[in-house]
Amino acid sequence: MKFFKLKNSLLSKYLLIILIALVLLPFTFPIMMVLIYLPMTLSGNDAFIAENEMYKDGLKLERMWHAEAGKLKDAEDSEIDRRLRALKEKYPKAAMFWVDESGATRLQLPANPKLPKVWTPSYTVQFMKEGFNGNPFTIVAFIGGKQQGGFMVFQLPRTVMKPVGQDIQDNYNTIFIGGTFLVLGLFLFISLLFFYRIRKRLVRLQTAMTEPSGSGIPGAVDVLNMDEIGRLESAFNGMVEKLESSRLREAEEEALRKELIAKLSHDLRTPLTTIRSHAYSLRSEPLTERGKESIDLIDRKIVYLSQLIENLFSYSLLSAGKYPYRPRSFDIVRMARTSFAGWYPVFEQEGFTIELDLPEESVHWTVDPEWLERVLDNYFQNAIRHAKAGRYVRLEVSAELGGRIVIADRGPGMGGDSNEKGAGLGLSIASLMLKEMGLRSEVISGETGTTITIMKVERIGVKSLQTT
Repeated sequence: MKFFKLKNSLLSKYLLIILIALVLLPFTFPIMMVLIYLPMTLSGNDAFIAENEMYKDGLKLERMWHAEAGKLKDAEDSEIDRRLRALKEKYPKAAMFWVDESGATRLQLPANPKLPKVWTPSYTVQFMKEGFNGNPFTIVAFIGGKQQGGFMVFQLPRTVMKPVGQDIQDNYNTIFIGGTFLVLGLFLFISLLFFYRIRKRLVRLQTAMTEPSGSGIPGAVDVLNMDEIGRLESAFNGMVEKLESSRLREAEEEALRKELIAKLSHDLRTPLTTIRSHAYSLRSEPLTERGKESIDLIDRKIVYLSQLIENLFSYSLLSAGKYPYRPRSFDIVRMARTSFAGWYPVFEQEGFTIELDLPEESVHWTVDPEWLERVLDNYFQNAIRHAKAGRYVRLEVSAELGGRIVIADRGPGMGGDSNEKGAGLGLSIASLMLKEMGLRSEVISGETGTTITIMKVERIGVKSLQTT
């Protein structure tokens, strides 16, 4: 099991790359020798070896050149040229030329522009002096063995004459440094390839995380290797499966909850209607003052439950997108006046100071008037329940910035205490309806009261303390 873990570990793989590089480094010099001289060895036919070996012995070359010069005694110029060309074919790495008895330079193999056309005694002596133990290796032989017949010259670079071992010794540092850089370069290339593959896998995983599928949940990735990144990919796939399962379970629970609310809202209406009818019948019976108070309390609670059931049913339909929406263009000033007129007696009965500020001109919105009226009713009802301490309500409609509706009270604020404080379902319904109609509500609430402003979404309002 431990071996399997090491085998599937990125750390162990990279340590193996480093170890191989350290092992190869001492063998740099032998490897370079093989790479340099193996082609010569593999191509080493007898002719190739002989061609290189015939340049190694300078004494033999000197004897050969003097012997060839002695054979040309009393030879014609053409014969000397012919013989030099034959020797050039035999010794292609050497340079040859000859000078006649008058000091004129004759045939040059190959041509050398540095040589004078006519040799003076001083130049000849200087040439002989520089050629002695110099580079190139130089052999001067008199033609026919006599000074009067002129001379011919054989020149060969001394690098050609070095044995193989001498070349290795002279270039030891260069070969070792080159081999070291070769191993290091190979190590860096393999390391770059190693980390490039790691980066590619990480980028693929990042792309899967940041680009979710159509369901909103990232898709699974293919696990290629069970190393550290592979285990991370497996964990990511497991998380995706859990998210998908959780999403499906949440969708099922949401559907069940909506169905339960809808059924419960429908089933509670019949017993509430029956209770209300019996409570109404009891009012015609002779009751004590305490009995009348109980009947009034029952009636108020029935009204509250009816509104709560209606809100539950409406919220369920809105969440499911099944609440009928019929937008049309209408005057919100007229609609606000009509809606507030229905609530005016209620506020007056509770002792509220009422202010109404409506413009003379019309302000038109293209929304569902029934939805907007339902939103205003919820806000008015919220003021009745939670702002009795302030005994103040104000409704304002303005034509500024496309129109706005303002409802204000002087209650303890939404964060304050209230005997009839509920779950805030009415405000949630209002928020959903406003959003569907392309409107929004800005709520500024504090200890001195609450101000709710309804406006179009395009308007950027002042930052509020709370937004529904």
